[in-house]
Formats: sequence, C-alpha cells, structure tokens
Amino acid sequence: MTVRARGFTLIEMIVVISIITLLTGLLMPAFKMVKRESHNTNCLSNLRQVFTAWQTYQTANKGVMPMCEFLPVVTPQAIEGGLPNLLSKLMPADDRAWLCPADEDPDSTSTGTSYTYLPGLLRFTPQVQMEVLQVLLNLTPTTSQRQRDVIRLQTESKLVVKLFENDTKGLFPILMDSADRHPGTRVPRNGVYLDGAARAVKVEQSVAAD
Repeated sequence: MTVRARGFTLIEMIVVISIITLLTGLLMPAFKMVKRESHNTNCLSNLRQVFTAWQTYQTANKGVMPMCEFLPVVTPQAIEGGLPNLLSKLMPADDRAWLCPADEDPDSTSTGTSYTYLPGLLRFTPQVQMEVLQVLLNLTPTTSQRQRDVIRLQTESKLVVKLFENDTKGLFPILMDSADRHPGTRVPRNGVYLDGAARAVKVEQSVAAD
C-alpha cells in the first residue's frame, strides 16, 4: 500500500509564515540591543587603548600633556593634525581603535577618528589664552617663531593639565565620542578620563561640549 505524502495547505503555510514574522519581530529588538551593547563595550575598550598611548606620551615628556587640534583636519592631500597623528609613533593613526564601532558617519570616519580630544578645545578657553599671551609677551624679540610655537604648546599643555587636575568632580574626559552613538543610556556618549577610567559621559558635560 502506497502512502501519499501530505503537503502543507495554503492556510497552514500562512500560519507558519505569520509565526515566523511574529518571532522575527520579537527577536529583532533583542538582536539590535546585543549589537548596541557590543559596540558600546568595544568603544570603551578603544578609549582605554588610546589612553594607554596618551599616558605613555605624557610620561615620556615629563608630564606634558599632548597638545593638538581637538579633531584632525581633512585636506585634499591628507589628514593633518589631531591626536592620532600626534601619537602615531605609539599607536598607528590607522589603528581601528581610533574609530568607534557604532560610528557610521562618513564625515566623522573621514578624519580617521570618532573621538573628540577635549584638551584641544580647552586650550582655547579665555583663561588659558590670556596666560599664554602673557608668556609670549615676555619673550625676547630674538625668539624665533618655531621657539614661540613650542613655548605656546608647552604653556597651553601645563595650563590645561591644571584645569583637569582641578576638576574634582571628574566632569572633563580626555577623549569622548564626537556624537551620540550609544542609544539606550541617558547620555549615549563614552569618554575616558584622567584616571584612565572609560565610562558614559555625564549629562552636564555633554551639553557643555556641544
């Protein structure tokens, strides 16, 4: 006796498809959350890696903080300035750690880094620049422009170091996401601080940096 295999009816196929669609709809948010958490974890790891290179530079230069633009500048010839170039001997400028895994903005990734270097912004505060000007005015007329540039950077570095040391509340990170890239937290930006800790940036600080 031959047994004929029974196929799916149209109604059964519709039910199966509906169940698959429902399960997909339920699982997709979970998949997205896992992906966001993975990006967030890798971002924090990146910031700690950069901080290690940053700290090595500072130690090698007797406590002088690296001083450069807060973001690299993209020119037709190349990417100029910025922390990745300044620390390139300690950590290659094309190292993936300079890019947040959640950064999909070509305007950001074109600079070679997803992170803003806060000392590069704080160096332009009136408090710092007034003291820098005073130092430059006291230089002799024979001081070359190259020497003036070196003295300016060294002075800015020392003054910015003081700003960070006086930040008892830990509001200022050394480096932070240049945009909100980690939804799901109150402030979806990560930063690494003077003590080497990488964590979410506080609200008041994110507002001040924008």
